[in-house]
Amino acid sequence: MFRLRIQVAHWPRALILTDTPRPDCRDCEGLGGFAYDYGDHTGEYAGTDWEPCECWNENRRWVLLPLPRRPWWLRRRDGGRDPWGPGGYSNEPPF
Repeated sequence: MFRLRIQVAHWPRALILTDTPRPDCRDCEGLGGFAYDYGDHTGEYAGTDWEPCECWNENRRWVLLPLPRRPWWLRRRDGGRDPWGPGGYSNEPPF
């Protein structure tokens, strides 16, 4: 049984329909898999492996609609700071 949801993918920019883990799964408790920490030959932490659960297929996804890029005049150029403020109004005094 599929448990589908709509997501926004950032690369490529698109709306996708994707499968979700079963929320009542007794093995993974709805997380979709298991994380295992592992160490190197000295016993120090070296990373984490991810093993997906059988209740979920993380590769099951379908592109619904490609999203267009923003026009150049709507893109922010100064590192994300909008000179007109959050509501589109200037925060500069009138003098």
